[in-house]
Amino acid sequence: MATEKVFPMTQAGKDKLVQELENLKTVKRKEVVERIKIARSFGDLSENSEYDSAKEEQAFVEGRITTLENMIRNAIIIDESEITGDAVALGRRVTFVELPDGEEETYSIVGSAEADPFEGKISNDSPIAKSLIGKKVGDTVSVQTPGGEMTVKIISIQ
Repeated sequence: MATEKVFPMTQAGKDKLVQELENLKTVKRKEVVERIKIARSFGDLSENSEYDSAKEEQAFVEGRITTLENMIRNAIIIDESEITGDAVALGRRVTFVELPDGEEETYSIVGSAEADPFEGKISNDSPIAKSLIGKKVGDTVSVQTPGGEMTVKIISIQ
């Protein structure tokens, strides 16, 4: 029997997923059903782009609901207060500079379920995080990214 994937995340990340799931089930699902009803009233479904669009959106919403339910069910909460040591780890915030003359970048290492690079949260499965995990302040690390290799120096870990 295959084991289900676990999703490490902070409590705040889980709360955000629960909120999104609730919105999809109570608001978005009803909106899509209403769109389908309206599109059906236009007649011939074989040439009805509104109907096709609404059905595609319904499939997306139902798929997202299934995904969120799975992520929430298999969530492993990271208690940030229990993270010890001075190495980069899941739940920690790391600041590094790209060598030779890049600017400082700061990211929180989070589980894939709550990763959002635009908010400074990168997945522990990302190439950068995989390369940084276990390293300490002052370490120079080579990171293999889809855009090529880069070298970074860790400045701080919080």
